[in-house]
Amino acid sequence: MLQDQDILDNISTGIVALDSELRVVALNAAGQVLLETSESRCLGTHAAQLLLDSDSWVAGLQQVLGSNSPLSRRGESLMLLSGQEIHVDLMVTPVNGSNCGIALLVELQAVDRLLKISREEGLIHAQETTRAVIRGLAHEIKNPLGGVRGAAQLLARELPDEGLQEYTRVIIREADRLRDLVDKLLGPNLQPDIRPLNIHEVLEHVRNLIVAESGNKTRISRDYDPSLPEFPADRAQLIQAVLNIVRNALQVAGSPEQCHITLRTRSERHLTIGSKSHRLGCRVDIIDNGPGVPEDMLHAIFAPMVTGRADGTGLGLSIAQAIVSRHGGLLECESAPGRTQFTIHLPMECKHAQTS
Repeated sequence: MLQDQDILDNISTGIVALDSELRVVALNAAGQVLLETSESRCLGTHAAQLLLDSDSWVAGLQQVLGSNSPLSRRGESLMLLSGQEIHVDLMVTPVNGSNCGIALLVELQAVDRLLKISREEGLIHAQETTRAVIRGLAHEIKNPLGGVRGAAQLLARELPDEGLQEYTRVIIREADRLRDLVDKLLGPNLQPDIRPLNIHEVLEHVRNLIVAESGNKTRISRDYDPSLPEFPADRAQLIQAVLNIVRNALQVAGSPEQCHITLRTRSERHLTIGSKSHRLGCRVDIIDNGPGVPEDMLHAIFAPMVTGRADGTGLGLSIAQAIVSRHGGLLECESAPGRTQFTIHLPMECKHAQTS
């Protein structure tokens, strides 16, 4: 067994240690995430059992054993046991004179990692730009609205005809409606109330609300990771974010009876959001069987006022995204007809909450 396992687990590159029989001696945390397995499941198994269609993979390992020379391959295609194909930069290095039974060290670096970081940085930058525009727009709208409302109140006092005062009441009512709409665009404006939080308690609260709203007609499945610890976050705001996403799924479904929603949680080691790396993160998947997001809307789904429903405001997902962003997290969406998945990534550490 390798010593200094903690050091290996803090390396973002996947590392697999093999003995001279190509049996797994150790697998670090990044390797477990990349190969979608666990070290305890792999220890002592042959390298061929880590993948499907592993002939090329095993041939490369045997080549290094036989030649005692390192092997490097770029963009190597690996088929995981789940059936998912990944592409990695592969480096296999022979270990000579090892006292712990290690013959080969295999380094795996996901090729799409940098692309993912770049995409997330672009998304985060776009979100920050959108929030800045909204804040500026809100300021420009609310100031004259206050003037219009005040003028309507003064005018109402001077009008002798009660029938004419109905017009001033319309002005005041519509000014208040516009003010409330702008406040919703800004999202929650209170500083987050950061306390230790159980994410499953949040999800169960939302589940109970949706079950009640749908008259117990909507099927909601749960697939929770019980090992997730508590982490600091604002309970009320995260409930609002998840509720907005789940309600959106319920609203686009043909009927509550046809709607099936899955709530799933997983831990994420070495979570990277943009250029920031976090040792441990929480992943929440919200999956529905609805018609999906139109492809031409998918890139703008989190922008305010973007909606595919005639009666929608386009604010629910925008507010959810703003809340997740305040927690230092990221909200993503993948959609196809019959399966839409919203994924919330949240760092599980104390210094992430933002008040902007």
